[in-house]
Amino acid sequence: MPPSGQLTSLAVQALLQGGTLAGSWTLDPARSQVQLDTRHTWGLRPIHGVFHQVTGNGTVTAAGDVTGTITVAAGSIDTKSKMRDKDLRSAKLFDIANHPDITFAADDVTLADGRVRVTGSLTVRGRTRPLSFDAKVSAAEDEVWLDAEVPVNRADFGLTYSPMRMASMNNIIAVHAVFTRQ
Repeated sequence: MPPSGQLTSLAVQALLQGGTLAGSWTLDPARSQVQLDTRHTWGLRPIHGVFHQVTGNGTVTAAGDVTGTITVAAGSIDTKSKMRDKDLRSAKLFDIANHPDITFAADDVTLADGRVRVTGSLTVRGRTRPLSFDAKVSAAEDEVWLDAEVPVNRADFGLTYSPMRMASMNNIIAVHAVFTRQ
C-alpha cells in the first residue's frame, strides 16, 4: 500500500538532491502491475489486459540522477480472452517468438510545475521510440511508488493488425511500479 499522499515535486527534489534515495532499487513484481487499456469494436468496447510478468531496476546517484529499466514479458498478456491473447502473442502483433520483451529504459527524471517527468525509450517488437510521461511518485523509507498512465500509439511500433479496423491504435499503458532498495 503506498504512503498516504503523493509527494510534491519539491519534496521529490529534496529527496533526490539530499541523497536520501541514492542507491540501487529493484522492482517488486508481486506489488507492481502493468496494464494495457484500449478500445475495440470501433471504440465502443473497452479492453483491458494485464501483463503478469514484469521486472525492473533503477539507480539513483548521490547527485539525484535517475536511470532504470522496466521489462514486461509480452507473452504474459492476459485479456481474459484466449483467442485475443493468442492474436496478441502472434506474429501479427507482439510476435513473442522473435520479440519476447517490451522494455522501457528511463534515462532522466525531471521535476517541474508540480509534476515528475520521466524520459526514456520504449522498445516494442524490436522498434525503439523516445517516450516521456508524467508520473505520480510516493516514497517511504526503503520503497518508492511510481504511478503513470502512458499514451502510446501502437502503429509507432508496427502493431497495425486490426481486422476491419475494429481496434484503436491509441492505447494507454497503466503502470503501478513499486521499487524497493537493494
